Amino acid sequence: MPGLAPEPATHAELRLCHDRHYLDVVKHFSADPFGFPDAGIADGGDNPPFAEMHEAAAAVAGGSIRAVEAILRGDVEHAQHPGGGLHHAMADHASGFCIYDDPALAIARARLDGQRVLYLDLDVHHGDGVQTLHWSDPGVMTVSVHESGRTLFPGTGDVDETGGGAAAGTSVNVPLPAGTGAETWSAIVRSLVPDLAATFGPDLIVSQHGADSHAWDPLAHLNVTTTAMGEAARLVDALAHAHAGGRWLATGGGGYDAYRVVPRAWALTWLAGAHREVPTATPVAWRERWAAEAARYGQAPLPLTFDDPSLAVSSVGGLDAIDRRALEVGALVRRTLVPRLVREARDRGWFDPIAPAPPSLPDAALPDAALPDGTSPTILDHVDRAVWDRLTLAPWVVAPASAARAHAIVAAALADGALVTGALQGATVVGLVVTSPLDALARRRDLLALGVASAWRRGGLATAMLQAHLVALGAQGGVVDLCADVTLAERDVLAPMEPALRVTIAARLLSRAGFGLAPADAEVRRVDPHALRATRSVGAPG
Repeated sequence: MPGLAPEPATHAELRLCHDRHYLDVVKHFSADPFGFPDAGIADGGDNPPFAEMHEAAAAVAGGSIRAVEAILRGDVEHAQHPGGGLHHAMADHASGFCIYDDPALAIARARLDGQRVLYLDLDVHHGDGVQTLHWSDPGVMTVSVHESGRTLFPGTGDVDETGGGAAAGTSVNVPLPAGTGAETWSAIVRSLVPDLAATFGPDLIVSQHGADSHAWDPLAHLNVTTTAMGEAARLVDALAHAHAGGRWLATGGGGYDAYRVVPRAWALTWLAGAHREVPTATPVAWRERWAAEAARYGQAPLPLTFDDPSLAVSSVGGLDAIDRRALEVGALVRRTLVPRLVREARDRGWFDPIAPAPPSLPDAALPDAALPDGTSPTILDHVDRAVWDRLTLAPWVVAPASAARAHAIVAAALADGALVTGALQGATVVGLVVTSPLDALARRRDLLALGVASAWRRGGLATAMLQAHLVALGAQGGVVDLCADVTLAERDVLAPMEPALRVTIAARLLSRAGFGLAPADAEVRRVDPHALRATRSVGAPG
């Protein structure tokens, strides 16, 4: 039900992401489309000039900006702008059919209000423009699931593109091999995106639902179905409600099977946001209206259902091997960019990132002031479940972003045999060390989390907690190997720092505690060149 006017973006709004000179070039072509090629605009290319180009592109950009403003005002909970999603445009040039980058502009508008934004790009092409325009902003996480740039425009979006400076770890790319199937695509989205959303803790989600990942799209090579696209849209809706107060802007994007695929894919996105069930059949009137034209362009017959029957998508020889490679890519990204505690909690069933957050303990349990009162926190080397249930966890000690969710994860971990050491300020946990349940066969535990609330940092608390934790671990009898991975996944979301500095601090802490340090394996270092593996033996032979 349309209700928002796509008022054109103003010059000042466009300048949130685009250079002044580039805007002048677009306006010049808009008035005179017959000039020489400039700024990616040229006859015969992806971005041909046309009369009133600026006005048309500014209207598209304005649609996404106005939608975000309505969401931020609370006028609407969700908004969909299918004309938007022009994710390739850069600050100083047009690219890939995109003149102004409306998703990046919508994000920039939300950032003016201090909102943390999660951007999810499901187009078959890498969302390079949005990533580039927010590359160094730790308050924006961009996640792009796309066909590999080795086989498709724009040639970017490899796993090692992770963000700049202190924002390293906030650009997440999943480049899939050509031929990846719908079930694999869906499995990767489900396994990765909820964990990232829970870790990042967005105030707003902006998503791009390009329909060109479909098996019938003539310009790309993935085998996704509308069924998978609709499921992904409903997942985004669930994540918006779980983590962003329901605030969600969905945009369109690419899609070149314009008759059979695009209308159904974007209808499924709308149905997800409207919280409506998918109809049993596509409208007869729609099929009759477009049947002849669809046939003329080789896109017939028009489908009878919104979802794709499983047999509607032809398989490709060797698909199993392709899907295995795709799953390996998704697993590598998850291993290096999702915090270990969140991964372990999800895999062991301690945590559902889509479920509503559990209730927090009363605010009265929190310290009276944000800063310590001069007394050192008390370290409890071995927290049991009964004690834990009486404690409140301070915000941003460990992942995920919600302290209530993190508290529930630790409770489940304790019930499963994890070892927990806490630093307490009254009844509030301001520091935490968590190691996994014992793998009895390998005699091994993994360090899942080590964190300190921001006001208690730089005073040696992490070192003291880790030492106490090692003593408690050794007291359990026998020799145990303790392993820790230091990757971008363990970055501080609230107070990020340069990767090299973060690793230096972690390495100093672990080496002082007797850990041996070595570079992580080659695959991990392809994503995070600074990644380390730390190990040490704890305890004495029984």
